[in-house]
Amino acid sequence: MSGWQAYIDTSLVGTGNVAYGAIYGVDGSLWTCSPELANVPADSILQMVNSFTDSGLAAMRATGCHLGPKTEDNANKYMVLRGDERSVYIKKGQGGGALVKTTQCVILGVYKEGQIAGQCNSAVEKLADYLIESGY
Repeated sequence: MSGWQAYIDTSLVGTGNVAYGAIYGVDGSLWTCSPELANVPADSILQMVNSFTDSGLAAMRATGCHLGPKTEDNANKYMVLRGDERSVYIKKGQGGGALVKTTQCVILGVYKEGQIAGQCNSAVEKLADYLIESGY
């Protein structure tokens, strides 16, 4: 995972616009993640990976996007703002994030209170563009 971790550390968190991030394979496998996302359940990862279709997006809108263990108080639940075949945007309180799909992976970037949504989204989209150009 260490090679992929550099993308999280430099292209996402290193920008100052992303609090933490993850890269998942389109098969739902974990390529790398920030420590804050280490406990995302496998079914939540699969739901994120499958959210780039109309039916997958509808399913995630119905249940929310869980970026950690599912709890009764929904502490890790984000609502879906909008999405399409390339990008899905999520929000919770003053924070939120972006999921962007490439050919082989899904990149997740999360921003916290005090960070700007559009700058987080841009960082995730730029990393996705770079990986697409590199064959990923």
